[in-house]
Amino acid sequence: MTRLLPSLVGVVALALALPACSSGGDDAGGPVELRFSWWGNEKRAEATEKALDAFRAANPDIGVTGEHADFNAYFDRIATQVAAGDAPDVITMGGVYPREYGGRGALLDLEEVAGSLDLGRLDEAALSNGEFDGVRYGVPTGVNTYGLVANPAVFEAAGVPLPDDDTWTWADFERIAGELGDEVPPGTYGVEDPTAPETLEVFSKQRGEGLYTGGGEVAISTGSVEDWFDMTGRLRDAGSTPQATVTVEQMSVSAPEQTLMGRGLAAMRFDWSNRLAALRTASGRPLVMLRAPGETAGEQAGMWLQASQLYTVNSRTGHPEAAARLIDFLVNDPAAGAAIGTDRGIPANREVRERIAGSLDEHQAAEAAFIDEIGDEVTPALVQGPVGSTDTLQILQRVNSDVLFDRIGVPDAARRFVDEVTAAIGG
Repeated sequence: MTRLLPSLVGVVALALALPACSSGGDDAGGPVELRFSWWGNEKRAEATEKALDAFRAANPDIGVTGEHADFNAYFDRIATQVAAGDAPDVITMGGVYPREYGGRGALLDLEEVAGSLDLGRLDEAALSNGEFDGVRYGVPTGVNTYGLVANPAVFEAAGVPLPDDDTWTWADFERIAGELGDEVPPGTYGVEDPTAPETLEVFSKQRGEGLYTGGGEVAISTGSVEDWFDMTGRLRDAGSTPQATVTVEQMSVSAPEQTLMGRGLAAMRFDWSNRLAALRTASGRPLVMLRAPGETAGEQAGMWLQASQLYTVNSRTGHPEAAARLIDFLVNDPAAGAAIGTDRGIPANREVRERIAGSLDEHQAAEAAFIDEIGDEVTPALVQGPVGSTDTLQILQRVNSDVLFDRIGVPDAARRFVDEVTAAIGG
């Protein structure tokens, strides 16, 4: 999730305090000119301009001017533009920004332009990413998911078969990690420490909880957190996961080539599907994506489809219908799909995924195949993290570190985690 930078808070507060004043649309009065913004490098810009060229050709009554910046500068610019009443018509957003801007009236409720925006061909589970507090503010540009990455070579060398991810449970996961830990060479592990907000989300959602409620409160119970830390403690003690010093060192690692999986030193790792290609490249191995343990054994599925980014519409645009037509084209038209490919995630439109399949490299194809495989099984309802939830990662890492070094007992750790997250989100 993207976090609002402290230096922007004042600007954003001013921007979002301004009343929305959409004209209600004057698209019927002749050709219109839209502005469309996104963040990213020149490669993304080139791909996006190809998609916009295709849109202009198919919609000669609508002109589009693209605006982009690198990630760090992009949200500064958007905050300033919104405050000045000069924001683009279609704004690419992500992280906590749609909730922040949408909740203060800066983004259009897309139900107002439903006639120009066909969402029926997008994965149902992906659509919930654009809903905040019951209002649809965004449309997913593409999706990925959070699951388990496995290195078949480590399994084979250890003489342990790959798990059946259609049926395995968390008990199976713990047992398999232990079998691997007993057989792999020193310095190699059955699984990297699995503790992360995403794994707690999956684990607790399978129990009917999740991390947060739709009302912006903590949903995970202290009992579920205790059960999680009890499991990870057993994994550590059995040597299935690294010793505390290694795990804490890995907490600050983000580059795939620095992870234990990327270095060929772990059989399993929880991670995002859009990192599969980079992890494969780093390890030099044909890593595979598996469903999380417990997906078919719990009360409900815990995995979900996560929007890479969201297309949103400025509530002040003078051309809401034209803006909606642009978004519709970007997510539904094969020409846009061919131009953008997987740059903004695996397309959420299954037809577009099929049309671009021939242009994907082996790593992208593996990711797309996994999305196809689990897309109809994951939970269709995604509860977006409330404002303040970006602190959850740091809170969990601090608590996990204390648990790993035996500085705190599991019951106290569970209460502390829930209490600190509750305070962070203002619950």
